Amino acid sequence: MTSFLDLGVPAALASVLAADGKTEAFAIQRDTLPDSLAGRDLLGRGRTGSGKTIAFALPLVARLAASDSSRRPGRPRGLVLAPTRELATQIAATISPLAAKVGLRVTTVFGGVSQRPQEQAMRSGVDIVVACPGRLEDLMKQKVVALDAVEITVLDEADHMADLGFLPGVTRILTATPAGGQRLLFSATLDRGIDSLAKRFLRNPVSHEVDEESVPVGEMTHRVLLAAGADAKKQLVQDLASGTGRRILFTRTKHQAKKLAKQLTASGIPSVDLHGNLGQNARERNLAAFGADPAAGGVRVLVATDVAARGVHVDDVELVVHVDPPVEHKAYLHRSGRTARAGAAGTVVTVVTPEQRRDVKDLLRKAQITAPLEDASDAIVQQLVGERAAHVRPAPVAAPQQRQQASTSRPAAGGSSSSSRRRRPRGQGAGSATGQAGSQHAGRSTARAVHTTQSPAGRTAGTRDHDAQRPARHESRPQGSRRATRPQGH
Repeated sequence: MTSFLDLGVPAALASVLAADGKTEAFAIQRDTLPDSLAGRDLLGRGRTGSGKTIAFALPLVARLAASDSSRRPGRPRGLVLAPTRELATQIAATISPLAAKVGLRVTTVFGGVSQRPQEQAMRSGVDIVVACPGRLEDLMKQKVVALDAVEITVLDEADHMADLGFLPGVTRILTATPAGGQRLLFSATLDRGIDSLAKRFLRNPVSHEVDEESVPVGEMTHRVLLAAGADAKKQLVQDLASGTGRRILFTRTKHQAKKLAKQLTASGIPSVDLHGNLGQNARERNLAAFGADPAAGGVRVLVATDVAARGVHVDDVELVVHVDPPVEHKAYLHRSGRTARAGAAGTVVTVVTPEQRRDVKDLLRKAQITAPLEDASDAIVQQLVGERAAHVRPAPVAAPQQRQQASTSRPAAGGSSSSSRRRRPRGQGAGSATGQAGSQHAGRSTARAVHTTQSPAGRTAGTRDHDAQRPARHESRPQGSRRATRPQGH
């Protein structure tokens, strides 16, 4: 057993990890920490779940805490680049308690939200910025932030950066940091330009690669279930979602993720969705609901696109279901990596229709996964599902005409109905789904309230979804788009 203290981690930081139950270093932490704490540039390779975040968070905080430099407005001293909002948020959550222990400030920077709080944080002065490249470049162009004081730069999930078309922006950002600073690059692979990026920006780097056997994956079991047709697939997916443990269901499109989450919730299985069309507040709300205890209003089912295949870590996900098999084997591995993390056991189920047999067989071969095709018998499904969660009755939804009548037929005493609506706080109207849940059904499970978050505020499941009539946006804007030459960060 190798402790963090044995690796040279300062006692104050090791105590923060110990308070969270982390006392023994994982392989990638054992290998990289002596070099990164010594200030070496580093190239770390390891798959998801290997413990990379702590591997770079510790030297980042420890070295900045020991630095003679001081905090200045708009000039962070540490920078972490991440491909998605979710990953940036989770990285910051890991770094923040370590940083707070030694008096450092951390903030996140990404698109999809107002930049005003980010500007205010920069003006107040921060030590470490965890950012998606698109919004960070915007703030750099507006002179809100400068990178000339950055002492340590971390690039996490570099191969995913390349998949999303971020590398040109990453190159510009790294160029803006001082050449003499320490740089740590973590990636699962070195393809798609990652090797050239490492050669250009890392000085005499030490390389560490974590082999698959050393990663604490617990037991990950892969199953491939054949559904005879569309109806059989729908029932199979609903059965797989009905267990008592947490599970993530992956679909190929945003529309399908939203639709499936609504269908499951309507059938008594409270679910939330996660995809590129959701605003940041909705993403955070849904992830918080998925990570919460169901007894306290949390949900057990997350329906997601590949935006959740990396960077989203929730403890104790016992089942991952490929409702729609991915196109690439790398996506299969990253999706599957949401379970069996840090030594826990988990199961990965791929749902296959007859016409998908050949494609899925080829997909598994490329992923080096051996799993026979099985008919989705009742016995197999029951084995995978285990104990089923109690049915949760969804919140009733009024028809549009009833909601309109309710909102116009209750004028305030001594005033018109229109004036009463003007004075009524948002979300408390008679036609509001939130107002109904709060006033008429307060005693029911709070998990139902999550169902009303599947649509924008004030819209219930019975309301026509005008956004669904618009062409769906891709999860990431293709590189070279006329509208924007770089993604803004998911």
